Amino acid sequence: MRRHTILAGMNGERILPPDSSIIRQHFVHQAASCEALDSPFTARLCRAVADSLDETTQTGRRVLHWAGNTREDALALRFCGALHALVLAGNAASLAAVYPPRSATETELRKVLQEAIGRHDLELLASLDSAPQTNEIARSAMLLPGFLTIAGKTALPLMLHEIGSSAGLNLLFDRFHYRYGDAEWGDAASPVRLAPEVRGNPVPVHGQLEIVERAGSDIAPVDVATAEDRLRLKSYIWADQAMRLQRLDAALSLAVMQPFKLMKADAAAFVRQSLASRQSGAAYVLFHSIMWQYLPEATKTSISADLQSAGVAATADAPIAWLRMEPLSTTDKHATLSLTLWPGGETRRLARCDYHGRWIEWLG
Repeated sequence: MRRHTILAGMNGERILPPDSSIIRQHFVHQAASCEALDSPFTARLCRAVADSLDETTQTGRRVLHWAGNTREDALALRFCGALHALVLAGNAASLAAVYPPRSATETELRKVLQEAIGRHDLELLASLDSAPQTNEIARSAMLLPGFLTIAGKTALPLMLHEIGSSAGLNLLFDRFHYRYGDAEWGDAASPVRLAPEVRGNPVPVHGQLEIVERAGSDIAPVDVATAEDRLRLKSYIWADQAMRLQRLDAALSLAVMQPFKLMKADAAAFVRQSLASRQSGAAYVLFHSIMWQYLPEATKTSISADLQSAGVAATADAPIAWLRMEPLSTTDKHATLSLTLWPGGETRRLARCDYHGRWIEWLG
């Protein structure tokens, strides 16, 4: 016989459906991931949400009966982002009082959460429709050595094409400044300054590159020209990671000055279209970071097949590069920077990388 869990909510005791334990466990698992990624506040918040959710609100009912796959839909991060958006917008004073830089215990968070969810039920409910969009700028420090490798191998300018672009800020990677131990690269005056920990071999960041095209796609692109989308982008960054928030603000300031194309499109359709429009005298570069696992298998198969097909016709004057920062397995605790280059189609594993760009281990 299945046992129902009885919890005390704002209107007294009520019986919650037995499957709510699966949803709560999802938040607990996300808390462990947040702790591993240096966000103790978000870890406490996830655990507090797991204890606080009930069915007295539309938000609570939707979360506890989530129709999709909680992991693939990043349900916990959706909800944390929705709460952070309320704080950033200045619409929830009681919630802001327990957010960084202030400190709060899980007990204090639970107490405030119940009130905030009830007061902002419809806003939170609507926010759950949006998948997390972080556009992690620090990943550019993982990708840069790959771009420099392509430029060095081809001796051609680069035509950049990114899938899963979010707001497209990593298309501006050459406008940032980088430090890898004693090595530096980029604009010394840039407001975006990235300095990941270097593990193992020195990272080769010598040479220059030229970019002749910047284009990206996303099924739900973020328009940084609008205040609403800028706030949404910031809301998905964990509230106690001030450096990430500062980096995002700095990158947004550069996006105003550097034009790039960002379109709403299916990833496979975007790759097919961009491959068809490539020109000689430049290297076509498809790149992406921490998004491949979220694509349907049919989409991944289509992209891989189109690249292989176009690669057969690639020449030294019109090469094709596929650069990706993705885990090789879903169980990997790090991403791998991989590069496939046509003509030839050889794939090289260049580096192991932290998911958030905190460290890089050069292998290439």
